[in-house]
Amino acid sequence: MAEQAEEAKRCSRCGKTKPRAAFANNRSMRDGLQAYCRACQAEHYRHRQEARGLAVRVRVPTPRGWKRCPQCAEVKPHAEWERNKSSSDGWASYCRDCRARKNRESYFQRKYGITEAERDAMIEAQGGVCVICLSAPAEHVDHCHGTGRVRGVLCFSCNAALGQFKDRPDAMRRAADYVEGNLWKPTLEPQGVCRLPS
Repeated sequence: MAEQAEEAKRCSRCGKTKPRAAFANNRSMRDGLQAYCRACQAEHYRHRQEARGLAVRVRVPTPRGWKRCPQCAEVKPHAEWERNKSSSDGWASYCRDCRARKNRESYFQRKYGITEAERDAMIEAQGGVCVICLSAPAEHVDHCHGTGRVRGVLCFSCNAALGQFKDRPDAMRRAADYVEGNLWKPTLEPQGVCRLPS
C-alpha cells in the first residue's frame, strides 16, 4: 500500500489522485513534486497571465522530431530548424524561413534605418530597375557613407562601381569622359613636373 502511495499523488487544485509523472519537479517540496498537477498548473498560469492582460500561447501537440514555429504557427520537422545548444530542446526558437526573414528585417533597420516595405516601395517607384544602368533589376540599397542617407536601390554592378569610385563625383566624371573617348593626359613641364589639365 505504501508503494502505491509513492507512485501516485493527489493534486491540491483538482483533488484527483494522479501518477507522479503527471506532476512537475519541485525540489523545495518534501516529496520533490509540484503541489498542482501539470494540467492544473498550466490552467493556473493561463488565468494568472490573462488577469494581467497578457496572452498565453496555446500549446500545440507535435510529433517527435517536429517543432512548432511561433512566428508562422506551422509545425515543421527538425530538418527545417537550426541547432541552438543554449535552448532547452537544442533547436532555435524560429524555423529557418522565419529566422531568415527576421534577420533580413533587422538588417535593413540596423544598417539603413528603413524597413523592408520601404525598400520595396523605393524599388516600385524606380520601376523595378537600377536607376543608373536602367536595365538590371534593383536589388541593393545604396546609401551615402558620409551621412548614412539612403539614395536609392541599385543593381549589384552599379552599387559596386560606386563603391570602387569611393563616392567621388569628380572621379566618376573623369571616368565618363574616358569612356566617351575624351582622353586627357597630364602635361609634362620642365624639370619633370606634371601639370594636370584644368
